[in-house]
Amino acid sequence: MNKPQSQTNSLAIALLLICLPSTTSAQSSLSFEVFRETVEPIFIQPRGGHGPSISPCASCHINSGTPLKLQPLQETVDGQIYWSENQSKENFEVVSRLVVPGQPERSRLLQKPLAVAAGGTPFHVGGKFWQDQTNPEWKIMAEWVGNSEAPTDLTALETTPSPLDFNFFQTCVQQIFLSKREGRMECTNCHSSGPRGFAQTIPEDRSYWNFEESRENFEMIKRYVEPGYPLRSRFLMHPLAPEAGGDNYHSGGRRWFSKEDPEWQMLAAWVNGDNPRCLSY
Repeated sequence: MNKPQSQTNSLAIALLLICLPSTTSAQSSLSFEVFRETVEPIFIQPRGGHGPSISPCASCHINSGTPLKLQPLQETVDGQIYWSENQSKENFEVVSRLVVPGQPERSRLLQKPLAVAAGGTPFHVGGKFWQDQTNPEWKIMAEWVGNSEAPTDLTALETTPSPLDFNFFQTCVQQIFLSKREGRMECTNCHSSGPRGFAQTIPEDRSYWNFEESRENFEMIKRYVEPGYPLRSRFLMHPLAPEAGGDNYHSGGRRWFSKEDPEWQMLAAWVNGDNPRCLSY
């Protein structure tokens, strides 16, 4: 008996999602030559000093544990800095995962350093370099991304990630910030205040955050989470051991040494928009 057409289509879509690599199709149409000639030089463009929003992109993104992890720079005898072709290819692979071919306005690479009023993300640790989309650097990157053809097979299947569940964060995720693991400090020791203060200090007369404080923590943690993408979320990758795929450096040590850690799995499911069971602490 022949299967109904709707079942056949559903099966084809499911097989496509399973069989296609998560990044290869999205990267296939981006030009490496254009990237190396016009985009990559932006990462070493002098910006007048040292510190957030005035340093070259490379000064942070070579050393810090962000999704935009660039290769170490080389230097000629006369002081010129550069990346070798092989290093540029590695940079290209990393950068390609942060763009949506054909859609500059949806690409993290272009949103992060762009002012919020111009369509950028609410927060970028390194500050905002571009105040609007007429900035020459933004236009160079937008042209590179925009001239890349979005793969038709994935465009039809693309879905909007589910938003993060605040209730689960309030009742479960925040428990992790107070939970101590042997040989490691609690998250609250480092993240109780400042721009990374997603586990703010609890008043002395209480042992947990109230609703308003939880909301503030939640808004802060959203800066470090990409809904639907656990492996792009700094919240999950920063405390994960490098040998398990985590960032190269985390000042608070490593909380997870494997992505099979039940706690990491629970958080990954939350980021994915699922409804995981809360671990007991």
